[in-house]
Order: sequence, then structure tokens, then C-alpha cells
Amino acid sequence: MTRPMTDRRFDLDWLRIAVFGTLILYHVGMFYVSWDFHVKSSRASDTIEPLMMLVNPWRLTLLFLISGAATRFMADKMSVGALTWARMGRLWPPLLLAVFLIVPPQSYYEIVEALEALGLPQSPVLDDFYLKYVTGSGNWCDAEGCLTTPTYNHMWFVAYLILYTLALIPLLPLLRRIPKAAAVLIAGPGFILTPWLFLFIARATLFPIFGESHDFREDGYLHVVYLTTFLFGFSIAKHEPFFQRCTQWRVPALAISIVAWAALMTFYAMHSEGVDPPYWLRTLFRGVREMQAWTGIVAAIGFAHHYLRGADGPLRRVLTQAIFPFYLAHQTIIIVAGHYLDPLHMSLMVETPLLIGVTALGCWIFFDLGRRVPPLRVWIGLPSKAPIQAK
Repeated sequence: MTRPMTDRRFDLDWLRIAVFGTLILYHVGMFYVSWDFHVKSSRASDTIEPLMMLVNPWRLTLLFLISGAATRFMADKMSVGALTWARMGRLWPPLLLAVFLIVPPQSYYEIVEALEALGLPQSPVLDDFYLKYVTGSGNWCDAEGCLTTPTYNHMWFVAYLILYTLALIPLLPLLRRIPKAAAVLIAGPGFILTPWLFLFIARATLFPIFGESHDFREDGYLHVVYLTTFLFGFSIAKHEPFFQRCTQWRVPALAISIVAWAALMTFYAMHSEGVDPPYWLRTLFRGVREMQAWTGIVAAIGFAHHYLRGADGPLRRVLTQAIFPFYLAHQTIIIVAGHYLDPLHMSLMVETPLLIGVTALGCWIFFDLGRRVPPLRVWIGLPSKAPIQAK
């Protein structure tokens, strides 16, 4: 008989730390690649884009799955009202802090670099910037549209968590019964094929319509994927057979994910050379992308469950507290530091580690200050009272 998992899941703690850490490094990478970002290195290129694509299809989907699982562990310890109050109390203050204090520098330097690229003066465009930012009266527009303020930028993840938690509350009785039904759907080959089929259908049908905007009002495709994944994570959080299957599949899943990634890189290389693939081929490779995504998730969960489910210690406890404040502050630090480092024209071998180091140091200072000043704790996503450490 399978023992139910009721204790704290150290493997999920480590996985959450690793995924958020990867996300921070990913945003450092966004400064250097050719994709759109708030500020860009003058030496941006496509060099590291294949490396970014190694994690791009699955990193956020896995994060929503972990968030759903974490919510399950909370829900089983408190009433519905207490759960709602706890989740809103942990998510709303950091979101508000970000919108009104942390994110504004991101918008400011985005405009600064746009003006510099056009050879235009910063005044009067940036005069009274903060007042214009909070009142949405900046009229900062170009040929691609206008900059909407105030905004949440990278904190869209937290905004979506708030929405998904509120959606979850009335479904609690049903979701606790889902593991038995889900066990049938993911039995045998269905363990890989059923989630992949869901992701593939969503990508093939909804992505062409909605794209990925991170604007909660018009992000239909991502809401279908992320809300479903969040609810799935809640449902299987204590379903041990799921984690055992991930452990058994970890090596084959990793291999499949890497092969799918290599196939995608070949497809994108063909596309970048000016070859316009037919619609059926684009649809096929959307399926390849989602195979990379689901098998990447299975591999990550499987390796974490196999090696880290008993890995507790001071480092895990500190990083478990620190990683969300790090996420809260990191993108602004990257953008400001990147803006001022780029004109120095250092070797990329020096500049990139320096940018990562400055980001890590800035995040640590933000976290350490916030945790030590009681009134600040709730604003950086920590409990209002510091945990009592065992002697």
C-alpha cells in the first residue's frame, strides 16, 4: 500500500528554487538575445537562443504545477476562508509593491533606450515620469503601440496566481477527488501522451488566436494551459503514484525532451534562413514543442523526487524563503545594471558574470533587508512573523 505524502515536500521546495533560479538567469539572457525585452545589450545576438529554448517550453508550466501543489498542502491544513486570506495576504502586497515601486524603473529605462535609439532628448518625454506612470498619462507610444502604465511586467505570474487561486476555491471538493480519475487517464502510455495531447491541442488551436501577451484580459491560450496545470498540480500533490511514475520515467523523459529540442532547433534554423514552412509543418512542430515541454516537466519532477525528497537543511530553508523575494526584485536589477554596464564595452566574458553577480547581490540585499524589518516582510512575500528556528 502506498503511504500518503503529508509532510513537507523537500523535492518540490528544491524544484521551485531551481525553476525560479533558472527564470532569473533566463531574464539575464533576455538582455543578450535578439528577442524583445525592456532594454537590450548593444551586442545582442542569437548566440545563446538555442540554450534559452532548452527551458523555454516548460519552465513556467512547471512553476504553475508546483504552485498548485503548494496550494494543496496549504488547503489541507486550513479552512477555505483561512486559505483565501493566507494566499491573498501573501500575493497581493508583493504585487502592489512591484507595480508601484519595483517595476517603474523598468518602464523608465525602456523609454530611455527607445529615445536614445532615435537620437531624441529625454525631456520633456520623461519629465514628471512617476506621476505620469501611476496615472497612465505618459502617452509613451511608438509605431508598435503605447506603453501601458502602471503595469506588472514580470509579476504577471503573481497576478495569474491570484486569479487561479480564486478560481480554485469553489472547486476544492471536486479537485480532491480527481487523482482517482486522473490515474485512469495517465495510466500506461497515457502518462506521457494524455498531458502532451492536451498541451498540443491548446497550442495548435488557441495559440494562433491569442498568442502569449501576459495581459490577463486577453491571454486565453495561457489561461487554459496555466490554470489547468495549476489545478492538476493541486490534484496530484499527494498522489504518490504520479511522482513514482515521474521517477521511473526521468531518464527516458529527459532523452525525449532533448531530442525534441534538437528537432525544434533544426526547424527554427530552417525558418530563420527564409524558408516559409507550410501550415501543417508548423502545426507538427507545435506538437514537438509540447512533447519537449511535458517530458521536460516529467524529467525535472522525477530527478527531484529521486534525489531531493529527503534533502533538508539550512540552505534549503533559507533559499525557500529567499527565492520569491529574489524573483520580485531581479528583473529591475537586471535592467538597471544592464543599462549602465553596456556603455562600458567590457568583454562579454566579464560583463555577463558581473551582471549575474550584481543581480544576485542586489536580490540578496533586498531579501535580507526585507526579512529583518518586520513591517517589510509581508511586502516581499514572507510571513509577517519570522519562523522560530529549532535550537
